[in-house]
Amino acid sequence: MLFKQQALLRQKLFVLGSLVIGSVLYLVARVGTLDRLQPICPIESRFHPPEPEQIPLRTLQFKRGLLHESRKGNDTKEQIRLHNLVQQLPQAIIIGVRKGGTRALLEMLNLHPAVVKASQEIHFFDNDKNYARGIDWYRGKMPFSLPHQITIEKSPAYFITEEVPERIFKMNSSIKLLIIVREPTTRAVSDYTQVLEGKERKNKTYHKFENLAIDANTCEVNTKYKAVRTSIYTKHLERWLKYFPVEQFHIVDGDRLITDPLPELQLVERYLNLPSRISQYNLYFNATRGFYCLRFNIVFNKCLAGSKGRIHPEVDLSVLTKLQRFFHPFNQKFYQITGRTFNWP
Repeated sequence: MLFKQQALLRQKLFVLGSLVIGSVLYLVARVGTLDRLQPICPIESRFHPPEPEQIPLRTLQFKRGLLHESRKGNDTKEQIRLHNLVQQLPQAIIIGVRKGGTRALLEMLNLHPAVVKASQEIHFFDNDKNYARGIDWYRGKMPFSLPHQITIEKSPAYFITEEVPERIFKMNSSIKLLIIVREPTTRAVSDYTQVLEGKERKNKTYHKFENLAIDANTCEVNTKYKAVRTSIYTKHLERWLKYFPVEQFHIVDGDRLITDPLPELQLVERYLNLPSRISQYNLYFNATRGFYCLRFNIVFNKCLAGSKGRIHPEVDLSVLTKLQRFFHPFNQKFYQITGRTFNWP
């Protein structure tokens, strides 16, 4: 009798064990399919309106690594095809202004995972020889990117070259145009300083800034001097407005980009219709260099080239004052056209 009870108990335990194991295997199989199965009407969606589709930050950072390898030439054609990488014409161009902070702006925008930059100045639209090579040559100079990313190039000579507005319009009449400006007199001195440094490297002499900026015969501002002429922003902008509406331009404060870059970058993000991704974490002040440097992640940081932030030579105060007075009416007109006001003298 006892033997029969023990046998019956073992049989029940066996059946119970089989049921437990079967249930566990079923649950494992269900969990394995959770990623593939989505509820027809998720509960959360009943209470919260769906957010606009955005590109996951981690995905973009991963893809940025692929783009970096492509730029280094480490991707085969097959890998490029599999990653869906393309060379796109730019959807936005930093057209100027020289010594306004174009390089700093480009590098800072490159912090955004949805932005891909052309590292070198292409000089396609302002160089007749390059322009004659055609649009496919230009496209071939662009970096590899994902279809949803924005490609940006910068060539500050575009802003002051007469043929460029029409040429860019023919390529893309709806392209976004970025102009970064600084206080005109400071920009002119910075322009001079860069040229002076180049002359000194070649052991060549160069005129003093005062002798170039002021006409010795009339004692008036020398508008034939390129550094002065470039700072007359409104004259160049008026040429662009023959082809593009003012709403198609975004003006960046180059002086503020040096001292407090984040607000300016956030304005550009909105202008480019990008989700806000650049934060204070990405920007840290380097006291030694006197500029903000860039932090892409916990491993990779980057500062601008040492040539940025050159020390300007001392300039006669009366010459600076004369230049500021000369630029003043042009500045006022620039404010009126663009709708952006600066605290320039």
